[in-house]
Amino acid sequence: MEKIKCTIERITFQNPENGYSVLQATIKGYRDEQTLVGTFHEVTVGAVLTVEGSWRVDKRYGRQFAVESWTEELPATVIGIEKYLGSGLVKGIGPKFAKQIVSHFGLETFEVIENDIDRLLEVPNIGKGRVAKIKESWEKQKDVKDIMVFLQGHGVSSTYAAKIYKQYGKDSIEKVQNNPYCLADDIWGIGFKTADGIAEKLGYEKNDSRRCRSGILYTLSKLSEDGHVYSEREQLVKSAKELLQADEEPITQALDDMIAKEDLMLDEDAIFLPPFYYAEVGVANKLRRLIETPMGNIFDSSGAINEDLGKRDQIEYDEVQLSAIRKAIGSKVMVLTGGPGTGKTTTTLGIIASFETLGQRILLAAPTGRAAKRMSEATGKEAKTIHRLLEFNPAEGYGRNDENPLDGDVLIVDESSMIDIILMNSLLKAVPLSMRLILVGDIDQLPSVGAGNVLRDIIDSGAVPVIRLTRIFRQAQSSRIITNAHKINQGIFPDISNGRQSDFFFVKDEDPEQAARDIVNIVKNRIPKAYGYSTNDIQVLAPMQRSVVGATNLNIALQEAINPVGDSLSRGGFRYRRGDRVMQIRNNYDKEVFNGDIGTVESVDVEDRSLSVIFDGRTVDYEDSDLDELTLAYATTIHKSQGSEYPVVVIPLLMTHFVMLQRNLIYTGITRAKKICIIVGTTKALAYAIHNMVVLKRNTRLKERLCNL
Repeated sequence: MEKIKCTIERITFQNPENGYSVLQATIKGYRDEQTLVGTFHEVTVGAVLTVEGSWRVDKRYGRQFAVESWTEELPATVIGIEKYLGSGLVKGIGPKFAKQIVSHFGLETFEVIENDIDRLLEVPNIGKGRVAKIKESWEKQKDVKDIMVFLQGHGVSSTYAAKIYKQYGKDSIEKVQNNPYCLADDIWGIGFKTADGIAEKLGYEKNDSRRCRSGILYTLSKLSEDGHVYSEREQLVKSAKELLQADEEPITQALDDMIAKEDLMLDEDAIFLPPFYYAEVGVANKLRRLIETPMGNIFDSSGAINEDLGKRDQIEYDEVQLSAIRKAIGSKVMVLTGGPGTGKTTTTLGIIASFETLGQRILLAAPTGRAAKRMSEATGKEAKTIHRLLEFNPAEGYGRNDENPLDGDVLIVDESSMIDIILMNSLLKAVPLSMRLILVGDIDQLPSVGAGNVLRDIIDSGAVPVIRLTRIFRQAQSSRIITNAHKINQGIFPDISNGRQSDFFFVKDEDPEQAARDIVNIVKNRIPKAYGYSTNDIQVLAPMQRSVVGATNLNIALQEAINPVGDSLSRGGFRYRRGDRVMQIRNNYDKEVFNGDIGTVESVDVEDRSLSVIFDGRTVDYEDSDLDELTLAYATTIHKSQGSEYPVVVIPLLMTHFVMLQRNLIYTGITRAKKICIIVGTTKALAYAIHNMVVLKRNTRLKERLCNL
């Protein structure tokens, strides 16, 4: 092990999930910048680090210093002080003023700010207002400093230290010492493994009951991220034991204690986190009550209604569509499902028109802003996000609930396959027993990002009527996007013959690095020149985040090609500039932006380390500590694209994506394209995905609960 001191110059790569980073640093005694690799959670450019590790030579990337541990220090050199002040840790000092201040005060800079801050007025153009801002920020930094020193001694970055201070204030050190695992529960971005690393340095034993408890919660939480609502006891104990490397007895003891205190819910052999248990039971019970509540007799002859409907709207409905309209009018709860081009929208319009003819008040909703906007455009009527429909308020929760239900006679919800068990429970709480509920969605798409498999479970239970549209209408048959999507869904290899008149193209690329270069060229040059679309109309959808042709790397390459210059803020391995396409990656109820929302950076303030993003015409402000909630979105994963449509979609598809290649993933990606779909990759990867029907079964009990109705 070797110990060296260095200054971070650039963050070449950083994985936001696990903190693995590739950094460029200057090291005394070395003429050129050197490469550091290791786990660095949110280290900033300009930081001065003392790192321990060893030199190695990577076959592909050359000489690197592999870091085992690191600590951050206040810089002692003039250059280091300038970079530290310019990093944004002190509000009011950006790179420009940092240079001026350090140029004026040199090595005395910190002493001046600490003991005689008004001397900053000696620096030209700094002004009293800015000095006051710097003073306030520096005082906060002083409060955080002891906490930072303590936490950095236990492997926590300055960014997380600031978040911990924001959560716990001056009690931070005491809180962390008493139970570091509270960090994983209370602070977004700090997971069990970070908390466990702190606990280990504080001397916690492997079998400590607090550690076992946190490990069990972490295991269940990770399962929920994979869509599972519960875990079987045996699997939970086994997974927790592997995670904790602890003895089985203290784990089972902790588990039994948590069940006894109802920190976890036991249902036969299934163990639930309480929110998922109550949500699943709540959804099943409310659907049962809806189904059992008698309907008002709102029509005499559905046949006559449909006959009039066809004449009035000059739409020729086929028998399945007419059946769906009749079923909707005659059911308390109904599911309408089908793929692209099968007439879901037309049928929904017929259902709406029929209910309007009967004088019914109709509410329209969808899970995301983009899906609600599409529903509004398709129907010509207002559609709200489920959160807006339920009048969500960050401080008070949902304004519409079982005590204050929705006003209306019919609720139609589009893109229902995206709704997870928690959101469905919140929605159903607000549905009065007199209301009809119609769920519309494509069951062959990927299931919800959140836990549960709600639409699939409802359909499979047989508890409610289901109309499945399968016929591709004539006007849709000319689109190879639609015909190929249906072929893929049936396990048939699609038509990849290309051709100028086609809207579906396949670009063969065996080499991932060449594929990445081709994707950049397609987005920047080929599509805009050939079809006139701007780069804003083109969305790259990758099967996964990792790899050369994963979303993370493609974002960096596309940004460099499309938006390479301008003031920027750096965070998590990405730089954010004015004009960048970005995505929110967690629900932030205070800002009213949600996981998967896409916006454009409107402005960047390098002095205050803040930026503004426009989401659907609304401006949202982000401070430096909020930036880990954003990621670049020139490329995103297919999972994150659910409920969205884009004029042009480009999908990398190579065997490097092996672990994610599944039929419903490719089907979902292709069906996001409205005008043009381009796959870049290998026929082998495409064929493998089409024939891979092994979709991870989600642990849910909603189907069984509904079957028992």
